[in-house]
Amino acid sequence: MNAPADPSPSGIPAATVIIFRNGEEGQPPEILMTIRSREMVFAGGMAVFPGGRVDPADFELGAQIGGELDPDEAAHQVAAVRETLEETGLAIGLSGQIDAAKAYAARAFLHETGQLAPVLEHFGWDLDLAQLTPFARWFPKNERIPRVYDTRFYLANLGTGAVQIEADLSENTHLFWTTAQGALDAAERGDIKLIFPTRRNLERLALFGSFEEARAQAEAIPVRTITPFMGDVNGKTWLNIGEDLGYPVTGEPLDSVMRG
Repeated sequence: MNAPADPSPSGIPAATVIIFRNGEEGQPPEILMTIRSREMVFAGGMAVFPGGRVDPADFELGAQIGGELDPDEAAHQVAAVRETLEETGLAIGLSGQIDAAKAYAARAFLHETGQLAPVLEHFGWDLDLAQLTPFARWFPKNERIPRVYDTRFYLANLGTGAVQIEADLSENTHLFWTTAQGALDAAERGDIKLIFPTRRNLERLALFGSFEEARAQAEAIPVRTITPFMGDVNGKTWLNIGEDLGYPVTGEPLDSVMRG
């Protein structure tokens, strides 16, 4: 099936990070997920990856970066760095003298200012956006959901993962490490809930035995905007995505899809 053309309006720009850490010996890597607060309009109560909308200040900082990144992409990566620090306390995409105490203080400072630029200046840090690998872009503009986000997904690696994490308790209730397959299994048991893009991304992530494998596939497959579309399969309505985007599962019966 091919996705039909649709001139729907722009969605809310957003960025999210799939953070890897090494699994136990001989085991696949783990990824960081969070449970959204049930009070949130979008994906309330769902298990998702850390992230959020791109703020005006992110676009301002992105425009100042220069280099090979165009300002729009830079702004999304800035938002990914900011949201990760804000929601998890992890200093992903940053360089300088960073330790657990400084990351904790930087998170508190970010909560006060709401912007990343003052944090960089205050702590003498620099952006290191090479730590982020573009992975996917999802824009479900055809779906009838309260808010439609145009979300770019990035990969990042913690390695040993010997760090402290703590949910912000405003947008998210708690954080947890899991393998991609472990998250899918938890969803099948009913322990967590997954919206359509998260489930498809987890199925793709479950293919990889290491962060390096995930990054290699992400670099080999150009990021294209994914807009799910409906189609008929044996008389039943399915929600689908394209077949050539790196995903092992490209559709699901519409009546089983969880919406944001």
